Amino acid sequence: MIILGVDPGTIVTGYGIIELNKNIISHITSGIIKLSVTKSLPEKLKIIYTELEKLIRTYKPDEFAIETAFYGKNIQSAMKIGYARGVSLLAAVNNKVLIAEYAPGEIKKAVVGRGSASKQQVAFMIKTILNLKKLKMKSDESDALAIAICHSFRLKTPSLRKSKDWKSFITQFPERVIP
Repeated sequence: MIILGVDPGTIVTGYGIIELNKNIISHITSGIIKLSVTKSLPEKLKIIYTELEKLIRTYKPDEFAIETAFYGKNIQSAMKIGYARGVSLLAAVNNKVLIAEYAPGEIKKAVVGRGSASKQQVAFMIKTILNLKKLKMKSDESDALAIAICHSFRLKTPSLRKSKDWKSFITQFPERVIP
């Protein structure tokens, strides 16, 4: 199974593609989509969409994982990240790739063991898990790989998979429902 993880942003969007095969996680490719500060927001969003669509068509991921939006101190930044998330999700939907979303703390906890882990700790664990020799990696790239790895862990551990609604929860876990 091939998983594309995306860390959306309107200055830098990170991506990471991994393969999960018989509980072994391997690195396929990763990088960043660097967006020029001189471009307008709509132009940046088009670039994000186009580049992600190229990645999807080239690597044909089975699943797409993305970080959920979070609110910081600056509402404008949160909105811009929301726009980047929107075009990223659109690229996945238009290419019929299954989508999963994870909160930043959930991703850090899955990869490092602590929801409050630093970016350096996440990068270290990504390099360790994937046995990467690459010394320099932008945090957006390691974050995208962390998102993909978090999703792979959820796939490897079915009890951690989220149900879409109550009916699917009952179908997935009938032993947990008291008649």
